[in-house]
Amino acid sequence: MNIQKKNKFDAIVIGSGISGGWAAKELCEKGLKTLVLERGRDVKHVADYPTAMKNPWDFPHAGRVPLAIREQNPIIGKHYLFTEASAHWAVMDDVHPFIEEKPFTWIRGYHVGGRSLMWARQTQRWSEYDFEGPARDGFAVDWPIRYADLAPWYSHVEKFAGISGNRDGLPQLPDGEFLPAFEMNCVEQHLQRSVAEHYTDRQLIQGRCAHVTDPQPIHLQQGRVKCQHRNLCVRGCPLGSYFSSNSSTLPWAAKTGKMTLRPFSTVHSIIYDEKKGKATGVRVVDTNTKEMIEYYAKVIFVNSSALNSNLILLNSTSGRFPNGLGNDSGLLGKYIIWHNYRGRVNAECDQFLDKRTHGKTPNHSYIPRFRNVFKQETDFLRGYATGVGAGRGFEADHSGIGEDLKNNLIHPPLGNWSVGSWMMGECIPRKENHVRLHETEKDPFGIPKLVISVGWGENEDKMVKDYLEQLSEMFDRAGFKNIRATDSHSNPGNDIHEMGGARMGRDPKTSILNEWNQLHACKNVFVTDGACMTSGSTQNPSLTYMAITARAANYAVGELKRRNL
Repeated sequence: MNIQKKNKFDAIVIGSGISGGWAAKELCEKGLKTLVLERGRDVKHVADYPTAMKNPWDFPHAGRVPLAIREQNPIIGKHYLFTEASAHWAVMDDVHPFIEEKPFTWIRGYHVGGRSLMWARQTQRWSEYDFEGPARDGFAVDWPIRYADLAPWYSHVEKFAGISGNRDGLPQLPDGEFLPAFEMNCVEQHLQRSVAEHYTDRQLIQGRCAHVTDPQPIHLQQGRVKCQHRNLCVRGCPLGSYFSSNSSTLPWAAKTGKMTLRPFSTVHSIIYDEKKGKATGVRVVDTNTKEMIEYYAKVIFVNSSALNSNLILLNSTSGRFPNGLGNDSGLLGKYIIWHNYRGRVNAECDQFLDKRTHGKTPNHSYIPRFRNVFKQETDFLRGYATGVGAGRGFEADHSGIGEDLKNNLIHPPLGNWSVGSWMMGECIPRKENHVRLHETEKDPFGIPKLVISVGWGENEDKMVKDYLEQLSEMFDRAGFKNIRATDSHSNPGNDIHEMGGARMGRDPKTSILNEWNQLHACKNVFVTDGACMTSGSTQNPSLTYMAITARAANYAVGELKRRNL
C-alpha cells in the first residue's frame, strides 16, 4: 500500500517525444500530477548536445562513423542520421532487437525528447481531403474526425511551437498560424514560375517548418530565440530555434511543478483491473537494474512512437484482454503504414551562373499533393507530395601536378546549380502489413520481441513510377539538364514515419480507438502518437500528432473532472 501511494499519479505519459511532450504539457497545465516515462537516458536541453558547436575538423573521422561500428549496426548504419555529428541519438541494433519478417528499417530515439531531436521539422496541416480519403476510396475505415475537429488544435500547437511558412491559399494544404517563411533561392523561384506557367493543378511553395523565424512572446518565455540558419539541427539546437520536446513542451510542463520525469524506464505493459474495468497503472522495467516497478494513475497516455505503442498494448494482456489491451477486434498491430520516399529526381541547372546562395537554410521548397485530390484520376490510389531543393557548390579539380594541383584544390571553380527532389507518398493501409509479438524470443528486458511484417504493394510501385515521370517532366520544362530519375527501392521505415496499428474509427469492430483517441474498451487509456493514425496522408505527420494529442489531453481532463474516467 505504501508503494502504491508513493508511485501514484493523476496521469502517466509513456514516451517523451513530440506527442508525449505535448501530453505532458497539456495535462500538467491543467493541474494533473503527471509521470512521464522514457525508456532511454535523460537529455538536458543545451547541456546534452555534445556536437552542437563542433567544427568539421573537430570530428576525427571527417564526420563518418568508423566502418567497424557501421558493420556492427547494419540497420541504423545505413541511415543518414548515422554520422559522427548525430550518432549520439542513434539506437544501436543490439539495444532493442526485433524480428524483420520482411526488411524494415526501424529508426528509434531512446532518450528524453525522442525523435523530436532527430526530425526534419516539416509541419503541414492535413486537409479535409486527407481525412475523407478512406471513405472515398474504401481503403481503411472512415476517420471518426474531420479537419474542423482539429483546426483549432492545429492553431493551438502552431502558436506555441512556432511554425514558419506562407499563407498559400491551397485547399489541399490548409494555411496555419505562421511566422515568416524562409526564402527560396533563385533556382527554386525559377522552378516555381515554370510550374505556374505550365500547370494549373500543382504549385511549388516554400515549405512549412517548425523554426522560430520571428520570436513571439510565447517563444521568448520558453527561452527560444530566432533561428540562426546554422543548418546543424540534427545535432540538437542549443538556441531552441526549432521545436523539440526538450526546448519547449517538457520545460513548460516542468515549471508547473506537476511533472515527474523518469528516464531509464522501459514500459513492459499496462495494468488492467478486471473488477474496476479500467487500467490502473503501468509496469516498468528499470533499464539499468532490470527491476520491475509499478506506477499507478487515473489516466494513461501511450506515446512511445507507433510501433512501440503497439508493442506495449499487445503485451498488456489480462483475462479480459488475452490478445492485448483493447484488442477486442483483433486488429491491434494491423494496418501498419508509413511514407513512400523511394523516388528521387535530380538534375543540373546551367542558368543563374552569376549567383550563388549566401549562408544556409534549414528548410526547402515543397509541391503539395496534386494527384487524386478532388477526384480519382490515376491507376493508383491517393498521392504524393514532393520536397525540392537547389544549391550550388564547387567542382573538384584533381588535375595537375605539384603547384598546379594545389591551386586547383585551393581555388576550385563553381559548378552548375544542382536540383534535387524527393517524394513522400501515402501508403495504402493493408491488413497484411502488421506487427505482432514473437511467441518465444524476448529482448534484454524480458519483453517479447516485436515481429515486423510489412512490405511494398502494387499501389506504391505505380505511385513511384508516376512521381518519376511527373517530376522529370517538370524539371525538363524548367530547362534543367542531366535529369536523373531513380527508384531507391529502400526498405519501408527508412522515412521514420511509421503509423497505424491502433487506428481510430467509429466502430469497435473495425478499430481500436474512438474519436477522442480512447481505447474503445478501456476509456482511461489514450493513444495519440502515430499508432492512432487511420490513414497516412502525404503531409508529414508530426503536426497532426501534436494537435491530436492536445485535443485528447484536454478532453481527458474534462472527463476526469466529470468522473467519467
